[in-house]
Amino acid sequence: MTVPVEVPQLGESVTEAFVAEWLKKEGEFVEEDEIVVELETDKITVEVPAPVSGTISVLKFDIDDTVNPGDVIAEIEAGERPEGAEEAAAEEAEAAQAEEAEEAEVVEVDGVKMGPAAHRLVEEHGLDVSKIKASGPRGHTTKADVLEHIESRDRTPAKKAKAPTPSAPVDTQALEERVTMSSLRKTVARRLLEAQQNTAMLTTFNEIDMSSVIALRKQYKESFLKKYDIKLGFMSFFIKASIEALKAYPAVNAEIDGDELVYKNYYNIGVAVGGGRGLVVPVIKNAEQLSFAQTELELGRLVDRAINNKLTLPELQGGTFTISNGGIYGSLLSTPILNPPQSGILGMHKIEERPVAINGEVVVRPMMYVALSYDHRIIDGKEAVSFLVRLKECVENPERILLEV
Repeated sequence: MTVPVEVPQLGESVTEAFVAEWLKKEGEFVEEDEIVVELETDKITVEVPAPVSGTISVLKFDIDDTVNPGDVIAEIEAGERPEGAEEAAAEEAEAAQAEEAEEAEVVEVDGVKMGPAAHRLVEEHGLDVSKIKASGPRGHTTKADVLEHIESRDRTPAKKAKAPTPSAPVDTQALEERVTMSSLRKTVARRLLEAQQNTAMLTTFNEIDMSSVIALRKQYKESFLKKYDIKLGFMSFFIKASIEALKAYPAVNAEIDGDELVYKNYYNIGVAVGGGRGLVVPVIKNAEQLSFAQTELELGRLVDRAINNKLTLPELQGGTFTISNGGIYGSLLSTPILNPPQSGILGMHKIEERPVAINGEVVVRPMMYVALSYDHRIIDGKEAVSFLVRLKECVENPERILLEV
């Protein structure tokens, strides 16, 4: 009996993916629930398991091909493992275990820890170990890390010859480099364009005096770290302040569904994170029910999973409002793009000391510009401005967050 392997549902607002890697070949036996293929969306890697045990009869798509939920991407001839295949599988497993054991033996090279297999590759290719990004446990450099570094190096074009003298004609085409966009980058570009084309997006700005939050963090950072084993960051204050502002102006937490407005009386806050494969937005579910410590712990967990490409689809779904912190990259001001179907996104920015007038006097304060991009079809300008004012009040007076006043 032939059983199809289908592309699963990819999550809200995600309608396509592309084939990143086939883990099984045609004619190869696969156990039920064993991973057959990895798919990439603009948000996450999706592993597709075998629905039954059997032999793969056909793979219908090539690497980088675009697929949609419900597409049949492979077929399996259901049945037991062919005679003699057990021995081959055992040998393959034994070889994999041997390689894993070899990787476990740690070798130190100029202070960098790596397994023997990775070390051999470094020696063979004459690599600078300090330039290889490590992804193994406890910062170890794995064989896969070295291979990725080699591939990245090979993809990097050789240095161009010295530019000709000003008197000579310049061949501009020779100084250009054309690189085909990856499927992931094309998908991201398309979704960003759709967000601008399909919403009436506007942005409003305000600025926040961060003095009180900085003082509060300084006062309690040691005791907070000692008690919860995590640092008290700025993001938890903005998450809590955003929730208070969303409660006051519920349209910012709503979305359009056909001819209806869906007001959500729960607060799933997405936080934009630079993951291992680009920007992702993991979601802190029911953030209004979490304390500051719980918020920091959940945020830390999600950030760690994003950096290590371990986020699952449920961790990226269900967001009602998003916060993006361009300040960690040095951004002073920006206009964040909406994350449909959400109607609002808050942009945080760099904290910078600036002179400001307070009670008729000029003083220097740590200031942050904040931006709210919003869908004008559902949110009026007055609501957007009032939202930021409420946010500003809560951050400048953090006790209001605790007292919910």
